[in-house]
Amino acid sequence: MDITIVDAPEHERVVEFKDNSLGLLGYIAIHSTQRGPAAGGVRMRPFGHPAEALDDALRLARGMTFKNAAADLPLGGGKAVIIGDPHEDKSPELLQAFGRVIQGLNGLYWTAEDMGMTPADMAHIGSETEFVAGLAEGEFASGDPSPITARGIFNAIRVTAQHRFRLSGLKGLTVSVQGLGHVGEHLCQLLHDSGAQLIVTDIDTRQAARVAERFAARVVAPDAIYGVEADIFAPCAIGGILNETSIPLLKVGAVAGGANNQLSRDRDAQLLHERGILYAPDFVANGGGIVNVATEILRVAEREAWVAGRLQALEQTMDRILTRAKAEAVSPHEVAESIVHEMLSLQAA
Repeated sequence: MDITIVDAPEHERVVEFKDNSLGLLGYIAIHSTQRGPAAGGVRMRPFGHPAEALDDALRLARGMTFKNAAADLPLGGGKAVIIGDPHEDKSPELLQAFGRVIQGLNGLYWTAEDMGMTPADMAHIGSETEFVAGLAEGEFASGDPSPITARGIFNAIRVTAQHRFRLSGLKGLTVSVQGLGHVGEHLCQLLHDSGAQLIVTDIDTRQAARVAERFAARVVAPDAIYGVEADIFAPCAIGGILNETSIPLLKVGAVAGGANNQLSRDRDAQLLHERGILYAPDFVANGGGIVNVATEILRVAEREAWVAGRLQALEQTMDRILTRAKAEAVSPHEVAESIVHEMLSLQAA
């Protein structure tokens, strides 16, 4: 195993790990341990170039610092990325090797399930390190975080609808959902049950067709999702999809979804604001997953009550952000980042 320190001035530590015999190549980015050990999932997906994977890890790690702080968790921000197709390249040996890399960081970073990973994969990783969560079995096992993540996103959508449309519920509203993986499908279930109409898309056309049939949704092509008429757009796939190209296409009143780093750049929040599209900051909206995982890292005994309380707190935080943004006539993203910076400054003091 070759492990190399990567220069990244805004992060505390970044390592590249490589084992050619296993086809393993990836990065662990630790953005901050100011509030506690860095925590964030590991994702596995193909990338066109290793530099893209590194950039993804760096952006996601920073996002986890903000997400954990917004949820008021005693955890810092980190993220891991493994380059490869999880359906073709993943093996128990590869995951175990990754686990040894984590163990070598001596508790600076805790990993968990993210894109391309399952609780069974966490067990393989956990055979080589104690610093893993999202396990299916064990005294404090938290399992698949997707249902809790989806619940938090649903709460954020509901709060956003209250602010944007002055509605107490979602019945009769149309929500366009991008990405129908574990989180996206759970979210569709909650939205459907609430009476919302759905427009969905996914790069997996069979999955899109299955979800559409299940929830009486309309399917559109992946590139077409940006131009559909809907009340709320819920991105639940990859990040960076809100940018100077896609934002002018949007025909929605609000954006509230589960994808990490939805904004390509911070200035894209201003573009949404100028168009009158209310944006629910993603690192608050999708905090349910790390709340679920945190019960395992922090060894929380009364898990269900603790998670419910944290989800309620996240919902109240979103309400506070949107209320303040309206009062100050600024983007909610600006307010959310300001609140987190205040929390981190207080922690440092």
